[in-house]
Amino acid sequence: MASPLLPVSEALTRLLEPVRAVADTESVPLDEAAGRILAVDLVAKLTQPPFHASAMDGYALRAADAPDLGAELTVVGQAAAGHAFNGQVGPGECVRIFTGAPLPEGADSILIQEDAERLSESRIRTKFPVTVGRHIRPRGQDFAEGETVLRAGVRLDYAHLTVAAAMNHPQVEVLRRPRVAVLATGDELVHPGSSLQPSQIIASNTFGISALIRANGGEVIDLGIIPDRQDLIENAIAKAVAEKVDVLVTLGGASVGDHDLVQASLKAQGMSLDFWRIAMRPGKPLMVGSLGDMRVLGLPGNPVASLVCGTLFLEPVVAKLSGTRPKARMAEALAGKPLAANDQRQDYLRARLCRDADGRLIAEPFDKQDSSMMKIFAHSDCLIVRPPHAPELAALTPCPILLLRDFDR
Repeated sequence: MASPLLPVSEALTRLLEPVRAVADTESVPLDEAAGRILAVDLVAKLTQPPFHASAMDGYALRAADAPDLGAELTVVGQAAAGHAFNGQVGPGECVRIFTGAPLPEGADSILIQEDAERLSESRIRTKFPVTVGRHIRPRGQDFAEGETVLRAGVRLDYAHLTVAAAMNHPQVEVLRRPRVAVLATGDELVHPGSSLQPSQIIASNTFGISALIRANGGEVIDLGIIPDRQDLIENAIAKAVAEKVDVLVTLGGASVGDHDLVQASLKAQGMSLDFWRIAMRPGKPLMVGSLGDMRVLGLPGNPVASLVCGTLFLEPVVAKLSGTRPKARMAEALAGKPLAANDQRQDYLRARLCRDADGRLIAEPFDKQDSSMMKIFAHSDCLIVRPPHAPELAALTPCPILLLRDFDR
């Protein structure tokens, strides 16, 4: 007698409970660090700005020399970014200065150029009162040498990388990406661009699943397409073990039919089977196990079932290993049409999102939900989640959805 189907929630708990974030670290150049998780606190190697600097184009002067309008001053030099004025500003003097230039010694304020009347090449008259510290960026205003600016655990984005560079870090210590091996099996599969022979189909799963892995911070090791031969499948599994991957994802062949050899091959290599066969649609023949330190996730060969299971199970695994959150997230919308009562399996209905005249979020399921239809998945914004034994649902009734991509229309 077949074992009962495992509820989705229990399967997720059992899958994720033993998963721990990757602790290994590596040093990478700053221009390759976008999206990586910082492994250690990042401390400033210098003070920024390293000197008092002008925030505006204008004239550096002593505020005491121009407390009121109409003060006349002598221009004794010029300072620009990268080219400091080497002298000192004395009483009744000023220096033509440009944004980013070091404040000359003796000056304590900046008169912006719009507030200065140029009387001659060497004389100006003030048109605005001057106060101490005006338009000056003090030394260390941004950060000081030795200051911890970025904390370990942050996912580095463009702003983090900018400040890391300013702190004089050419490279950063980050967590190693989770290594995820992807193995497709099946005599019928060929690579895109191939000339199809009778009974052959294009292997499409690898590309979607690999993209999902990368989007959640993982590194993909593509083990290729392996024919339905147990010895060749076992060789590919052994390669994944030798490469010390964190997760092995198999695509297809995880059931127990005459041509489904993946589960038998994994067991022959020493896999401990945790569970398989989930109470969900599409995606019932999901398999989860472990082979030493390597987690094994067997996804269905059907492309849509594979993508749904990848979103529900693989994405949170890779995200947890990466120390991040899954891209997909639960939300709520109004059903765009009546939904039939459900049986004992949890359904995931592909749907488009829109807003009605009142701004309410509507999930409009596609009329056809056949799990072979990849085009519908590609046009879906979300999956409507129908729990086991859910009763009929009237149109415009709230229902849970799993957002597949950002939606703000």
